[in-house]
Amino acid sequence: MKNLNAVPTKHAKLVAWVNEWASLCKPEGIYWCDGTQAEYDRLCNEMVESKLAIRLNAKKRPNSLLFRSDPSDVARVEARTFIAAANKDAAGPTNNWIDPVELKKTMRGLYDGCMQGRTMYVIPFSMGPVGSNIAKIGIEITDSPYVVANMEIMTRVGTKVLAVLGDNGEFVPCVHSVGKPLAPGESDNGIWPCAPMDKKYIAHFPETREIWSFGSGYGGNALLGKKCLALRIASVQARDEGWMAEHMLILKLTNPKGKVKYVTGAFPSACGKTNLAMLIPTLPGWKVETVGDDIAWMKFDEEGHLRAINPEAGFFGVAPGTSMKSNPNAMVSCSRDTIFTNVALTEDGDVWWEGIGYDAPGKLIDWKGNEYIPGKSEGKAAHPNARFTARAHNCPVIAKEWEDPKGVPVDAFLFGGRRPSTLPLVYQSMSWEHGVFIGSTVGSEVTAAVISDQIGQVRRDPFAMLPFCVYNMGDYFKHWLEIGKKPGAKLPKIFCVNWFRKTADGRFLWPGFGDNSRVLQWVFERCDGEGQANETAIGAMPTETAIDRKGIEDEVSDADMKALLTVDVDGWKKELSMIKEHYAKFGDRLPAALKAELDKLEARLAK
Repeated sequence: MKNLNAVPTKHAKLVAWVNEWASLCKPEGIYWCDGTQAEYDRLCNEMVESKLAIRLNAKKRPNSLLFRSDPSDVARVEARTFIAAANKDAAGPTNNWIDPVELKKTMRGLYDGCMQGRTMYVIPFSMGPVGSNIAKIGIEITDSPYVVANMEIMTRVGTKVLAVLGDNGEFVPCVHSVGKPLAPGESDNGIWPCAPMDKKYIAHFPETREIWSFGSGYGGNALLGKKCLALRIASVQARDEGWMAEHMLILKLTNPKGKVKYVTGAFPSACGKTNLAMLIPTLPGWKVETVGDDIAWMKFDEEGHLRAINPEAGFFGVAPGTSMKSNPNAMVSCSRDTIFTNVALTEDGDVWWEGIGYDAPGKLIDWKGNEYIPGKSEGKAAHPNARFTARAHNCPVIAKEWEDPKGVPVDAFLFGGRRPSTLPLVYQSMSWEHGVFIGSTVGSEVTAAVISDQIGQVRRDPFAMLPFCVYNMGDYFKHWLEIGKKPGAKLPKIFCVNWFRKTADGRFLWPGFGDNSRVLQWVFERCDGEGQANETAIGAMPTETAIDRKGIEDEVSDADMKALLTVDVDGWKKELSMIKEHYAKFGDRLPAALKAELDKLEARLAK
């Protein structure tokens, strides 16, 4: 096969790796991506011409495209996501383990000739600001121009990355194919290419730091800088190198006096993470700016501060439910220069989805390409996991520090889940070890809308990392505990929040959204050793007057506030038994310090 442009590097190991995979996959040619706007525009034009993409109305959505994926290829595929660690115990009880030798044999068979009739794109990308000492470099090879375009939004791509890599720098090798070779003269005919479900593999090799993906062209299965590198492979890199790769938002919080603090937060899905990252405060004089909405990489600086970068350069957001009411900043972010996938198309060339905040303007074309008449057609016009890929620099509240290579100093960690009962609105950990205990027990309560036979049960998602930690989570907890022992470390304060407490008749006790800034104010104050609090069995909790309710007194009564900030002893005693069951999964890999925290909590609740 031929090189379609000049090879832009003298990195012998990299060039040999690309050529080795090209020999196996047999593409028509190899193209090295440079990350320029001209390249992005050319690829987009080619996908429009081939009918894989639809160009949206330039006046309504400038420089934006719509794609429709195959109905079998609409989300991350957990059942086809594998952790090929050296042995099953290393992967731990929470991962889908598979033998690495057998898996590589199987996948090499699938890769043989898989790129026939297609171009192999080589994408040099940086996770984090190029040249940052916290950043990492990956190289993804793919036969999907859709993947290239999305990666050029979500990461920093091109020759500047190769310049930092040099002639012998370290990179994470990422291999991807849609798994649908083309015969001579054949084309996709505008149909999304992918392989059948039983041929899809998203494989991670922790020891060799490799990612192999086959058969899916969608989202985190194919954009290998996203969850695969930024969390899964980075989790083992962070463990071995003494830093942290976390599924966390990063926000900048400024008080009316101009004082700044940086807060990160880990939340399971459907808990308002992106909304919090782009929150518009209802408290006068307060300001929230976005550093990152999904992932935080953190290292200690020479002064002991834990500094965080957002390793991504864009937002890969869920469209349904996003509106000018729920998240106006996300709506502005995707108003231009955006790739939409599996949303509906309006008659005038704009996009629409359920929960966008206004009725559909007439007939639509749904995410499957069929005519859709609101109120008459069955199903949803947009897929529930429909996405927008938008550039972070288009976010109106992006913090000026978001690309600072040094990162931002983290003052507080927030952990939280969707808990209608038991957990209070907010409380602060008693120590770092107690904070790790809180993070290790994060979960969300199952409601009737999810799985009816599990109502009231709590699905645990420790640190919101359950799908993303590729090694034994007992050892992951240990890594968190060891971070707290670093000499001279100025550790962030740790808090648990719960915006989702309800009354017995199902009414939310707290309004959420912009009013969550009132809780952030208390967090801000506690980081400075201020903020009124009561010491309780579960941690430091605000007094009933510590959280500013000015303007929402009619929504949140004194009785509501008391309910939000009272320790539910009976509920917590039930919680203890659930935590014990959760911890039992980790056997002797559960750190003794966490068992001790559980015992201490039980003793405090018994008093």
